[in-house]
Amino acid sequence: MELIWFMIVAFMLVCYVILDGFDIGAGIVHYFIGRNDAERAAVIRTIGPVWDGNEVWLLATGGVLYFAFPMLYASAFSGFYLPLIMVLWLLIMRAAGIELRHQLEHNHMWTSFWDFVFSLSSILLAIFFGAALGNVIRGVPLNAEGYFFEPLFTHWGTTGETGILDWFTVLSGVVAFVALAVHGANYLAMKTEDEMNLRARRVVGVGWYALVGVTVLSLWAVMYVRPTLLNNYYALPIGWLIPLAVAASLAAIKYFNAKGQDRNAFISSSVYLAMMLGGAVFGLFPLVLPALDQANSLTVYNTRAGDYGLSVALLWWPIGIIIALGYYTFLFRTFKGKVKVGEEH
Repeated sequence: MELIWFMIVAFMLVCYVILDGFDIGAGIVHYFIGRNDAERAAVIRTIGPVWDGNEVWLLATGGVLYFAFPMLYASAFSGFYLPLIMVLWLLIMRAAGIELRHQLEHNHMWTSFWDFVFSLSSILLAIFFGAALGNVIRGVPLNAEGYFFEPLFTHWGTTGETGILDWFTVLSGVVAFVALAVHGANYLAMKTEDEMNLRARRVVGVGWYALVGVTVLSLWAVMYVRPTLLNNYYALPIGWLIPLAVAASLAAIKYFNAKGQDRNAFISSSVYLAMMLGGAVFGLFPLVLPALDQANSLTVYNTRAGDYGLSVALLWWPIGIIIALGYYTFLFRTFKGKVKVGEEH
């Protein structure tokens, strides 16, 4: 039963990364694609109907963790209290930037301020989310009771008294920053026309080289920090299809971008994000929160809830996911097509 819920959590997390990822990415490249107030307003309108729905996947994932893996929920939310509060404030500021910008759209100082808030909060969110994954891969100082605390940073090393930020987790944040920037630019290329479309394609074209570089660098770093991540790949060779899919998706992003096939390029960057996250999950399993002292690590087996709760929840989860998928189908069909510069909300 716990394996089913582990896959459900992984699925929901991938959905969040792909869907809210293009929102965050749009904020990262906000100033590169939108050169004036009207164009930056168009960037906001591309994500306006969907961004808050996309964030629900994060809340839903947290809710599933709460009842399916309560020990993991308790340990992660207490140990990562400081960065989680920072992420919460960044989510609030990003939402404010999206929703308040158009309230005084003819006031340049007002719109410029909220453009800056939207872009900065998106950049920092990408870095913090990437650093969070880096912490999970590296491991945290869990004690025998399953709890830990980390300061924001210490000596920037990956052993001893670790902090939330070190060279490895910052590198993970950079990977997330570049990947979401490319993903967001692909989305904007798909949703905009004329000059904005061409700029978005150029951002993808330039960002692709950075993405390949940081991907290769991050793979080396992961092997250095946690070489045991490869054990599952050797034990189950079908897992090698994941890094092959990462390489194929990178090649597809470049190919479709060069051909001007924006939708296919966006699908390719979605596959890249899913496979990068899936590769980490596959390599870590059954660990869900590794400890620096391996004896204290949390797994899907020692953090699970009881059988009765998991069984009952499994009856209700499909109903919720069908409603959610129906809503998203309706939403994206309703707001399909290109966003034009200067059109009304």
